[in-house]
Amino acid sequence: MLYEIYQAQRDLTAPANALATFTSRCMELLPGPFTDNPPMRYFSAMNEMVARSRLHHSRPEFAIGAITVEGRSVEVEGETVASTPFCSLVRFRKEGVGPQPRVLLVAALAGHFASLMRSTIRALLPDHDVFITDWHNARDVPLDEGGFGLDAYLDHVIEFLHQIGPGAHLLAVCQPCPATLAVTAVMAEAGDACTPASLTLMAGPVDGRVSPTAVNQLAVDRPLAWFEENVITTVPWRYAGRGRRVYPGFLQLGGFVGMNFGHHVDQHLALFHNLAAGDGDRARITEDFYDEYFAVLDLPAEFYLETIDQVFQRFLLATGRFEHHGRRVDLGAIRRTGLLTVEGGRDDICGVGQTMAAQDLCARIPKARRRHHLQAGVGHYGVFSGSAWERQISPVVKNFVRAND
Repeated sequence: MLYEIYQAQRDLTAPANALATFTSRCMELLPGPFTDNPPMRYFSAMNEMVARSRLHHSRPEFAIGAITVEGRSVEVEGETVASTPFCSLVRFRKEGVGPQPRVLLVAALAGHFASLMRSTIRALLPDHDVFITDWHNARDVPLDEGGFGLDAYLDHVIEFLHQIGPGAHLLAVCQPCPATLAVTAVMAEAGDACTPASLTLMAGPVDGRVSPTAVNQLAVDRPLAWFEENVITTVPWRYAGRGRRVYPGFLQLGGFVGMNFGHHVDQHLALFHNLAAGDGDRARITEDFYDEYFAVLDLPAEFYLETIDQVFQRFLLATGRFEHHGRRVDLGAIRRTGLLTVEGGRDDICGVGQTMAAQDLCARIPKARRRHHLQAGVGHYGVFSGSAWERQISPVVKNFVRAND
């Protein structure tokens, strides 16, 4: 019923969005003297705001474009090198560039598309052969493709590491940190030749008992049944995944927005004033961010509920009780993989210490191959995007990968 209500709201507002979009495009064709005056700029700004007041459910393009490698401009093209119903493995191919350390970037399956990692990808590309997990929108996956839980999630990462081959490095941002740590342990215990050469965990809840945030508190304050009854819904019949139970992306986005509601209101007020003032450069920065932020995907219900239960409520990995296909995962099996943990000093989603907990859990990795980096003054998204990531954090990651390659 929840999804039907959301869909009905989208259907009712679609004509207004379409009219505002059409009006904005028509105004772009008018001569400057007619539109470059305060009343028309305000009218245009209002239309643009209405046109943008809508969520999207398809992945935006990665649109990396050209990067600089060893002093020359190189075009980057994303290509799918492996695919399942639930995820694609995308490689960012750089024509004419020699061998570089291969890095599998595991994007969060948490309501946004992998394209949210565009800044992360761009910073890594000059020095690395970058791959990413491009998770699919669960509402577009037919029900007969089966379910998708934590075991399947780990299986996908393992399969993609096999696709890339021995010697690859694994980098996880936010939610997949516990899963990628478990993947590394499973592969190490099996003596898998494709066990990651290094593992970088960034701002992820390895142990949510440390410095709990509002996100952690929400998970422990309610029983698992509450989440199943209140936030899990069924995909409507108009979509390919009709009948599939999902945690909808619009709810996840609503939670994120609610945590910093005043900030988002201020950003949209500033966007309106910049549009009305004709300051296209400033407006474009905000527009680009929200075009990405308002692109949401639905999570398979099994994966969402198992993550809440095992990672955020029972802390199975942190307490040595996490299992993969019924077999306990032994983090002590990780001995040869280098471990880097990265946190933001002002992270209000993943508290300081939650990611660093992996250092103690992986005590059998020699200290010389373990490192922790705390970036003062940055919040959750600043760990993997923005100026602090580009200028201060990414060099740490690059040096660590190089040292373990």
